[in-house]
Amino acid sequence: VLAGMIPEGFADKVMHASFRVGESVLMASDGNDRTPSFKGFSLSLAVETPAEAQKAFAALAEGGQVKMPLGKTFWSPCFGMLSDRFGVGWMVSVPGDK
Repeated sequence: VLAGMIPEGFADKVMHASFRVGESVLMASDGNDRTPSFKGFSLSLAVETPAEAQKAFAALAEGGQVKMPLGKTFWSPCFGMLSDRFGVGWMVSVPGDK
């Protein structure tokens, strides 16, 4: 990247990232707003076992804020909600019995 092409404070931002979800590709980047706001949505992560849920939840919660600790609900043997260190909302769950 040429000097002067990146605004001050944006050197550590993500310009482009992509994630494959099944047949689809989800693309993302950091916004160019200096005050990010992640309101009105949460990302959901479904894992196979409570142990996987605990590992993912702990990693996402590091430096963030737990909204609902992992626990059993009527729809899931293990479900919890948090905001990560960037303020992004997450729901971590293990699918319930079908």
